[in-house]
Amino acid sequence: MTYFPRRYFFFAGSFFITLLLYIDRVCISSAKGVIANDLSLTDPQMGWVLAAFALGYALFQVPGGALGDKFGVRKVMTAIMFIWSIFTALTGMAWNYLSILFFRFVFGAGEAGAFPNFSRAAFSWVPLKERGAFQGINFSGSRLGAAFALPLVAYLIESWGWRNVFYFFGLIGIAAAVIFYLLFRNKPEEHSGIPKEERGFIKANRQAQQSGAGISLSKMLKSGNVWLAMVQYVGSNFIFFFMLTWLFPYIKERYQLDLVTTGFYAMLPLLAGALGNWISGFMVDYIFMRDKWKLSRRVPAIVGFALVVTGILSSLYMTSALGAVLCLSIAIFGADMTLSPSWSFCMDIGKENSGKVSGMMNMAGNLGSFSTALAFPYLQRWTGSNEPFFYTAAVLAALSIVCWLYMDPNKKVLNG
Repeated sequence: MTYFPRRYFFFAGSFFITLLLYIDRVCISSAKGVIANDLSLTDPQMGWVLAAFALGYALFQVPGGALGDKFGVRKVMTAIMFIWSIFTALTGMAWNYLSILFFRFVFGAGEAGAFPNFSRAAFSWVPLKERGAFQGINFSGSRLGAAFALPLVAYLIESWGWRNVFYFFGLIGIAAAVIFYLLFRNKPEEHSGIPKEERGFIKANRQAQQSGAGISLSKMLKSGNVWLAMVQYVGSNFIFFFMLTWLFPYIKERYQLDLVTTGFYAMLPLLAGALGNWISGFMVDYIFMRDKWKLSRRVPAIVGFALVVTGILSSLYMTSALGAVLCLSIAIFGADMTLSPSWSFCMDIGKENSGKVSGMMNMAGNLGSFSTALAFPYLQRWTGSNEPFFYTAAVLAALSIVCWLYMDPNKKVLNG
């Protein structure tokens, strides 16, 4: 092909949407202190506020992915963007503990189908040999969005107040939803802007579709591959969600930093995560193109989880904010190396039901996120130390390595 591939606009669009998604998600971490003061919330109560998002996000993963499989990504993703943006804005209207719990739960439920729907869209839009790069680019948007949001939101809170920050990002999300609906199509065959030659190239190089009914829940639950994918994704999300939620207040309070300085420190693990996504994505494709399909999924993931264990345990010996954050950056670099192989794996075994299969994996992972939001404050309260939380995260990462030794992308989840 001598022209610029138009499918790369889909890559770019998914990158910017995930960037916005994580800016909206991470706002509450930067605002944790002022929200807690304004609404008179304790740390365990804030833990439940953070967990409410994760619970809503986890519970609606499979329905969100299934809707995209059935009705098409264009309609479903537009609705998802509207819902999460409205409830981002409504977070700024919270007046007490119960109201913010409700708004964050529905916000999480609204965001739930985003990544499963991108996975389903990628099945139609992305050639098999480009899956790793697509997933790496896509997830790096989430990390960069979160990274730059932390200091940006901290600055905006000081300038505008926390409520106006949520209103502002909610309006941006609604505008993005309209643009998405106008520009996106479910398949390249339906998009008039895709040249005929490229449409043929994508059709010839994407994974072949199955025929028949969609995958039932009982069928997925009988698949060892699905269970292994779910367990290892808990290991990835458990430590990553800490970075999105408790890292900011943890280092601010432990090292007595101001709001904006804390934001810059908290950026570092997320920037490392973006780099991990890029490297892993291209590693997945590089190994795959050498006819090593199974290794192209296993190697990046196993290396990534090994770095998670190394980074987490090393952080326990650091005495400065910078040292601890750099070690945790290694852990997040590793955790994000596992994303491209994980989501590529779901597309491998789910095919045109990728939305539902990836939704199952992401549901399990975000139940891990739900436990993270509560485990950090409660373990600290029960033991008087933060170390048990980090040891738990290291053990889950080690268990995830074992899972990947048995995961096989050649074993599809069959219809029926």
